[in-house]
Amino acid sequence: MVVRTWLLSAGRIALRWGRMALAGYLLVLLLLLFFENTLLYPAPRYPTGDWTAAELAHEDVFFSSTDGTQLHGWYFEHPAPRAVMLYVHGNGDCVAYLGPYLSQVRDKLRVSIFAFDYRGYGRSEGSPNEQGILADGDAAHRWLAERAGKRLDEVVLMGRSLGGSVAVHLAAQNGARGLILQSTFTSLPDAVAHMYPWAPVRLLMHNRYDSLSKIGRYDGPLLSSHGTADDLVPYELGQRLFDAAPSARKEFFTIEGGGHNSPEPREYYRTLDRWLDELP
Repeated sequence: MVVRTWLLSAGRIALRWGRMALAGYLLVLLLLLFFENTLLYPAPRYPTGDWTAAELAHEDVFFSSTDGTQLHGWYFEHPAPRAVMLYVHGNGDCVAYLGPYLSQVRDKLRVSIFAFDYRGYGRSEGSPNEQGILADGDAAHRWLAERAGKRLDEVVLMGRSLGGSVAVHLAAQNGARGLILQSTFTSLPDAVAHMYPWAPVRLLMHNRYDSLSKIGRYDGPLLSSHGTADDLVPYELGQRLFDAAPSARKEFFTIEGGGHNSPEPREYYRTLDRWLDELP
């Protein structure tokens, strides 16, 4: 009788703790859902960063997204470019962090390059979300093509991390002379599932950036790169996205020991230089 009473008591306690644990788990999921955009878009806002770039020759650009949201970017024009390039940055960047990099890319690779800030980033208006950011990318693509006197499919698209997903979307939708992907994922839920394996993020996330389902619509030249020690976007995701691309002119550059935010080695830029020379 005593044993039975103890078992019943222990069972009630275990059930109570189980309910509390389940409630806590559901609460964490609700918080992740509620703060999804806040977590995904840690947008640097003006005046954070170096906004003068006084020593770097560039054009300060304001343009409108498809819904009228005012966007901002920097255009680094080369006097005799071998390519016109749209650079699409990651979720933690803004143009004020990129000035020296963009200037070096222009000069060393002999390209005209335009970088812009998504809505809610830098000096761009609005608040970030997937639909809006993809629309912003399309508006930037069209602005650059018009400014440089090119068709959309004559612009080289270069995207890093989240920006790679925007670049894949643009290449699939508008075409591109070439597509450059750096540390890019198959889909955002795939990447987040790596960080939160205990959460059903593939079912719950609103922001998808499903590049794996889009890259099949782009068959032009592709150069992908990824670090083997990337702890945010696993190397395997970059490889899967590359493998899914139907292009016959594609190349994958492995950065041994490279993390998500590690700088690319010199050999990568030699490869990129050669790749640009081989573009049709």
